[in-house]
Amino acid sequence: MCGIIGYVGRRSSPPILLEGLRRLEYRGYDSSGLCVQTPAGLGIRKKVGRIDAGLARECAARPVEGTLGIAHTRWATHGAPSDENSHPHLDQEGRVAVVHNGVIENYQSIRDRLSAAGHVFHSETDTEVLAHLIGVHYAQVRAREATRDLHPLAAAVMSALREVIGTYGIAVMASDAPGVMVGARRGSPLILGVGDHENFIASDASAIVAHTQQAVYLNDYDVITVTADDFKLANLGSDTAQAQIRQIEFSPDAAEKGDFPHYMLKEIFEQPRTIENALRGRIDREELSARFGGLNLSLAELRAIDRVVIVACGTSWHAGLVGEYLFEEFAHLPTEVEYASEFRYRNAPIEKHTLVLAITQSGETADTLAGLRESRRRGHKVLALCNVVGSTIAREADGGIYLHAGPEIGVASTKAFTAQVSVLVLLALLMGRTRMLSAQRGAQIIKALEALPAQVESILARDAEIKRIALKYAAAEDFFFLGRQYQFPVALEGALKLKEISYIHAEGYPAAEMKHGPIAMIDDRTPTVFLVPQDALYEKTLANVAEIKARKGPVIAIATEGDTEIRRKVEDVIEIPATLEPLVPLLAVIPLQLLAYHIAVARGCDVDKPRNLAKSVTVE
Repeated sequence: MCGIIGYVGRRSSPPILLEGLRRLEYRGYDSSGLCVQTPAGLGIRKKVGRIDAGLARECAARPVEGTLGIAHTRWATHGAPSDENSHPHLDQEGRVAVVHNGVIENYQSIRDRLSAAGHVFHSETDTEVLAHLIGVHYAQVRAREATRDLHPLAAAVMSALREVIGTYGIAVMASDAPGVMVGARRGSPLILGVGDHENFIASDASAIVAHTQQAVYLNDYDVITVTADDFKLANLGSDTAQAQIRQIEFSPDAAEKGDFPHYMLKEIFEQPRTIENALRGRIDREELSARFGGLNLSLAELRAIDRVVIVACGTSWHAGLVGEYLFEEFAHLPTEVEYASEFRYRNAPIEKHTLVLAITQSGETADTLAGLRESRRRGHKVLALCNVVGSTIAREADGGIYLHAGPEIGVASTKAFTAQVSVLVLLALLMGRTRMLSAQRGAQIIKALEALPAQVESILARDAEIKRIALKYAAAEDFFFLGRQYQFPVALEGALKLKEISYIHAEGYPAAEMKHGPIAMIDDRTPTVFLVPQDALYEKTLANVAEIKARKGPVIAIATEGDTEIRRKVEDVIEIPATLEPLVPLLAVIPLQLLAYHIAVARGCDVDKPRNLAKSVTVE
């Protein structure tokens, strides 16, 4: 969940490191730091707080210069945010520097052992313990010289990591290893960026895409030794390791805000193109179905599936809930949606012909990855819906579908949700057409899908109207979001968005469940956002609206264009175009994202970097 960047080459490293950290700040922003190899030794600068207010000022006040360096932006796990707990951390001799993303589970026993041997620790972090451990092995390796044709620093890293239990993505350098840095990963993403007489290590391609479009995505237990002109890959569990250079699929401009004040707003407004990209090349008009290139499943295998289990976290879990309705309606497939964090520890009975579907934006979510691995261990086919080419989940799944949503920098996910739901509609359409879904229904779904980008544009054109409504309710401290059937997952997602970025307490419920307890919370200071499209349950949802109004609760309705009845019953209405009922979530979620955004901005919140959150949860 932290951000790592390392550089070795011929240019000055601090500006490159600082620029990379700014691009990675969405992964963690409690503190940041860098270490540069200088003729006088290791030059370390680190500071609590945001990069520009902390580390950048520290580097301006106390410049450091060198052509090799590593840097880190932190999301705290072990130890509170502070200068002392900021990375990089040094070993006992001050010779080895380490930056780390992940959790060393057995750090306390290692720390106790090293303390008994005279080591002095200056932070509360597990990372400093790892730095000391690498330092111990580095001294031992140098005393007996390198083995297996490894650089001494790489050999020390490998020896130390064999003692470690947990997850890590690390970059390591040493004062007496000129022009050399070492990276390693297990359960936490790390890539090598391959440049021209310069190379990079990073936890995310967005940190290096301005400098190179060539990357090597490290596998678990890989250890890579990097110089300006070369790199060498080894693996802790194998005598052979292969490096495959891949093209980074997005441009530097895609990771910039452009003219928007926040990444989140930019990404909300990108959603017409997001849906287009998710659909492009995947609609089969001849068969009135969908087609995918990477499922690695034949039609016979698809027909043999008799159950679907979806594993995901957060916003991806909400998308999975929409998928549950889709698979059951289109394909009559029993479907369950599991929190990946719970699924990985349950001994859930899963029948032989079950398809496990892992949904993730980053492709690195620790719990979802663990669920994927457990499912494959049991012999089940696993497909992944993922946005990041080369990510661990994308590589380890039996097959999958890329979202093609482009980089999502805002911590609160927006366009990834619409991409995931778009792809789930297509996959459910394919599964349905292999079973019992009629050609006529397939044609209706395809026509409605193709109309979505323009319909989303029409909702975005109402941004000023949505902002006005948002400002009306920005002082509220509690919200409810209610919907039925397909709209229930959207209600959950709307509540999550508001919580994430405005810090307002918000709850999502099936509309009819309010009377079973939560309605006790309703008063004239508690707004309710009702998803009330003109669908099969429209009249019943209106009855639920009346229950809230009878308790003097203010209501914001997300309603179908031209619905005059709802306007007579509620304070505020945001209209969305009419579409097929299964596709309404793709339209209804847009005003909820904008509502949360404008409320958060009005309350003075940092919508791109909300407190206590990081973009990619790669630790348990």
